[in-house]
Amino acid sequence: MRRLSVILLLVMSLGATGQVDEGALWGVGMNSRQSPMPYPFLRESDVVWSTCLWKTIDLHEAFNQYMYFPIDTFRCDERKSLAYVIWDGVVSGEIPIFEDDELKIPLDNSIFVQQYTKADTVRLEIGYDDDDNEMYEYSIRPRDFDGAEFYWYALREVWFIGKQDTRQDSRRIALAPLKNTYRKFGDDEEGIYLGRMPIFWIPMQNPVVRTYLSRHTAYTDGFNSALQPSWDYIFVAQRYSAYVTRESNRYLREVSRYLTGIDAILEAEAIEEKVFEIGDDMWEY
Repeated sequence: MRRLSVILLLVMSLGATGQVDEGALWGVGMNSRQSPMPYPFLRESDVVWSTCLWKTIDLHEAFNQYMYFPIDTFRCDERKSLAYVIWDGVVSGEIPIFEDDELKIPLDNSIFVQQYTKADTVRLEIGYDDDDNEMYEYSIRPRDFDGAEFYWYALREVWFIGKQDTRQDSRRIALAPLKNTYRKFGDDEEGIYLGRMPIFWIPMQNPVVRTYLSRHTAYTDGFNSALQPSWDYIFVAQRYSAYVTRESNRYLREVSRYLTGIDAILEAEAIEEKVFEIGDDMWEY
């Protein structure tokens, strides 16, 4: 009897110490308990130099393709593309949205979602009449959010130097999904191309937004699902490829307004190099 009691105590102790969180062990929901990466404390009066850069993240680039996939709507809740992560946050009201990159004109989430997903009238061809004239039938179809439409993201950054450590650092201020936009007239199904337009801007420094992004996983590595960063970490660590489209100067104009082709690429690289050189000039060797 005494031996049986000892065995039972050993089994119970092993069971108590051997219990593990399977979600944490296998990486399932690993970011659900994460907090945003803390920034070093910085007072506004300690900033001795700052500038703003507007960039575009192109998901056609191989380095950025993890932001685009998966594109199917029948997706697992544990794996979403960046577009669906943002959209789900907008629908739930966890991500505030704005009309401008200055984040001065707020939008109502419920009204925006209702307008964006409102039903469209679709023209269907049903045949010909006796005079060989085409006959059409019109159908009303609900419009769903399609993450596959977003191949680009606009990003507004601020670069600065603090007088305490004289190091150059940056912050992501606003992010906007971009899509090709057309204006339809009459029966013209394609319409006039207006360019890449943002559908809204989200405040990347908002603690609520950062907490939401820190709870969702970015699948950057297809060979190791257990060590995937959160979306908040992706933007804090700048684990993406982007090119400059505008800088804050007296003109405040996009590079594409005065240069095209290879000249625009070289100008974007020159702007970024100029910013980095300002940080290097703070030090003497």
